[in-house]
Amino acid sequence: MSQSQELSIENLLTLNGQKKRVAGNASKALRRFYANECDKSQKFAFLPSIEPLEVISEFYEAAKEADSIESIYQYLHDTAVKIGYNFTAMGIPDSKNTHLDIRCIDFTGKIWSLTKHLDDSENIIVKSFIEGTKRFSKNLNLDQLDCLKYYECIIIPLVFQNKCRGAFIAGAVSENRSNDEIMLVLCNYAALLIANSHFKKLGSNGNIDSLTGLITHREFQEKLGKSIKKAEQADESVSVLILDINNISGINREFGHAKGDETINRIAQEIEKHIRIKDMAARYGGDEIAVILPDTDNKKACDIAKHINNKLSNCHINGVGIVKNSIGIATYPKCAKEQEKLLILAEQAMLISKHNGYKSGLSSIVSSEDIDFWNEIALSTLARVIAKRHSQWGLNFEDEIVKRFLKSKKLPRISLDVVSSLAGAIDAKDTYTRGHSQAVSEYSEALARAINLSEKKVQRIKLAALLHDVGKIGISESILRKPGALTDYEWEIMKQHPVIGAKKVLEPIKALKDLIPIVKHHHERIDGCGYPDKLKDDEIPLGAKIVAIADAFHALISHRPYRKSLNIDKAIEILKAGAGTQWDKELVRKFISIAPSLAVKP
Repeated sequence: MSQSQELSIENLLTLNGQKKRVAGNASKALRRFYANECDKSQKFAFLPSIEPLEVISEFYEAAKEADSIESIYQYLHDTAVKIGYNFTAMGIPDSKNTHLDIRCIDFTGKIWSLTKHLDDSENIIVKSFIEGTKRFSKNLNLDQLDCLKYYECIIIPLVFQNKCRGAFIAGAVSENRSNDEIMLVLCNYAALLIANSHFKKLGSNGNIDSLTGLITHREFQEKLGKSIKKAEQADESVSVLILDINNISGINREFGHAKGDETINRIAQEIEKHIRIKDMAARYGGDEIAVILPDTDNKKACDIAKHINNKLSNCHINGVGIVKNSIGIATYPKCAKEQEKLLILAEQAMLISKHNGYKSGLSSIVSSEDIDFWNEIALSTLARVIAKRHSQWGLNFEDEIVKRFLKSKKLPRISLDVVSSLAGAIDAKDTYTRGHSQAVSEYSEALARAINLSEKKVQRIKLAALLHDVGKIGISESILRKPGALTDYEWEIMKQHPVIGAKKVLEPIKALKDLIPIVKHHHERIDGCGYPDKLKDDEIPLGAKIVAIADAFHALISHRPYRKSLNIDKAIEILKAGAGTQWDKELVRKFISIAPSLAVKP
C-alpha cells in the first residue's frame, strides 16, 4: 500500500490477534466478533446498562474524526475511564526509534510524562512494544509514577500490518478481563488510525514548522476556528494560551542565532510533552508558542499553564541556563466570541505577563479574565497589540473600548502615555491615516514655534495635536473606513469624535484638562460653520486654530479612500482659498511660509 493511500477499517482490522476481512460497516464486524468471543448474556459490572458493542460503536464514531495521535489517545482514554479504568498511558516511539515517549492520564485528568529507552529490555512496556504481544502487570514500574504501581494493568501493543506503532496501558484497582477484551478491540482500531495519521502527516508537511515540529501559525488559525465552532455547538469553553520566551533577542546577541533556535526548539518540545493529548501547540511567532485548549474553562487553563510553567522551570539550556517565559490566557466565550478578538486578548495578557516578569525576574502567568481594563499597563499593552494587528483585529473592537468608557460609573484615571498609545492605535487601524496624529503633532509644533509662543505653550499644543483624534475610539470603523461620501446620519456620528475625546478621554485625567479646548474645538471654523459648538474667529482657542491647519494640511497630502494624495503646492492653494473663512488667515500665511521646509511624508 502506498503512503498516499489512506487505510480504512474496511481493508483490514485485527481482532483479538486474528486478521479478519471486514465487509460492510464496522458495527456489523464487531457484533460478529462479540457473538463469537463473548457470552452475550454477560453484563459488565462497570456499566450494567450498556452493552460492550455500544461502547465500541461510540468510540468508532468519535475516533474516526481524529486528526492526530494525541486525539486518538484522548478518545481511548475517555472510553477507558468510562468503562472503569482508573488511569491510562500511551507510549509512542520517537522518530529515530530509540525510545518511547509515554504520557499517562488518571481519571481526574492529571497528566504525567516520561521516557523509556527501547534498550531497557527489562521494562514490561518496552517488551510488549518490541515483541508485539499483550502483557499484564500487577506492579507497573514507571519512574515518577509510584502512585500507580499497585494498579492491575493490561499493556496492549498497537500493531497494524505487522508493525508496532506504540503501546497502550490501562489500569484499574481490580482486574476485569471483560473490560480488557473491549480495550483490545479499541486498540486494534486505534493502531489503524495511527497508521492513517502517519500517512496523512507525510502529505501535509507544509503545516508543520520546520524548527519546532509544531503546527504552523496558519494551521493554528484553522484549528482554532474549528475548535471555537465545535465549542459553540456543544456549549463548551475553549482557551488559548500564548507563551513568549523572555529575552530571546538577548540570547541571539550573546550566544548566536543557532543557540536561540535551540532554545525555541527545546521549549516547544517541553510544551508538547506536557500538554494534554487533545491540546494543540503551534509556532505562533518568532519566539511565541500558542496552545489551543479544547473544552477548557479559564480555571482549568490557568492550572495547565502553571503545570507547563513548572516543567519549564526545570528546563536547562546548555550555555544559557533556565529560560524565563511569559504566558497569557484568554477563554471563549467568556473573554470574547470572535477568534481574532480572543487572540488579541491572549496576546495582551501575555504582554502584561512579560511586564510583570521583568519586574519580578520570574516567569509569569496572566489570564485575560483577571485584567483590570483601565489599568495603565493593560491599556498600553492593548494598544500595542492593536497597533501590531491593525489589519486583523475585530471590526467592533474600538466600540468595546468606548462602551467601557460609557458604562464606567467611576471614570478611569489613565496616564498620558496610555492615551498616546491609544491615539496611535486608532491611527493604526486605518491604513489611510496611519501616523496621522504624529504628523499633525509635528506640524502644530512647527507652527506654534513660528509664531513665537512660549516653550510651555508649544509643548501643550504639540501634545493636544497628538491626541486630537483620540475620540475616534467611539466611531464605528465602518464609518471611518467608508470609501465614499458619508450620509447625513453618518456625518453626525463622525462629528461626535471631538466631544468624545474631550469628555470621555481627557476630562478624567487631571494633567490633561487644559488640552480639552484644543481637542474639542479643532474642527471649528472662522466663519462659525464648524463643529461641535459653531464657534467663530476669536471664540476659537489659538491652539485649536493651529491644530486645525496642521490637521487639514496632512489630510490633503495623504492618500484617502476617495482620492489620491495632493502635492504640497496644491495643498497650499487649498489652504489659501480657505484662509479667513475656514482657517485663521494669519496662521495660514505663517504656515505656508514654513510648509516647504517640513519633511512631510504622505
